[in-house]
Amino acid sequence: MDLLLYGMKGSGSAAVEAALELAGVPFRLIPTATWERNAAYDDLLKLNPLGQIPTLVLPDGTAISESAAILIHLGLAHPASGLLPQEASARARALRGLAYVAANCYAAIGVIDYPERWTLPADDTATNERVRAGARARLHACWSAFADVFGEEFASREAPGALELFATIVSKWSGARKHLADHRSAFHAALLRVEAHPVVAKVLARHWPWVRAPRPWDIRGTGS
Repeated sequence: MDLLLYGMKGSGSAAVEAALELAGVPFRLIPTATWERNAAYDDLLKLNPLGQIPTLVLPDGTAISESAAILIHLGLAHPASGLLPQEASARARALRGLAYVAANCYAAIGVIDYPERWTLPADDTATNERVRAGARARLHACWSAFADVFGEEFASREAPGALELFATIVSKWSGARKHLADHRSAFHAALLRVEAHPVVAKVLARHWPWVRAPRPWDIRGTGS
């Protein structure tokens, strides 16, 4: 029985799809999301009451949500895939990076997209815009710090692992790429190299078919 992946085009499920492709693991994609509900969404709620995507269902029925957790599971279950480093110290840094992106960058995007969830009263437009602006500034600062701490891993990896996939997808939102291009150009170039990997490029073409693949002159970076 193949794994089941609940996801949707243009979402964080792209990172998990790329990981499954790189690991050579068969899976069946079930399109659904909070913003595009269908019959499958009711099934998703039974597995994940928050209705989050991606959610991965193993052959025994075990459901895994949270992108970082899914990527860690795949790296551990398929060690030959290269999703997680085999050397202990390098693996520890990758796990740290995955948790960092989830706790800081992904979390900030949720505030930017839905500031009303964090304010009372929820319909105070002016307050929501201040919250959104503050969260975006925090997001960009977190990406700068990530580039400073983890940039060398991106530059040294021949094939993308779980951390590279996660950071590449999450950094596509809320102006993070422009910020990184302006302030951490070498790391921005490394993200484009990940996108240009044949397997990753194929997945991204399914999710964002209107975006062209990076060209060689897009991925040259000399700054930091």
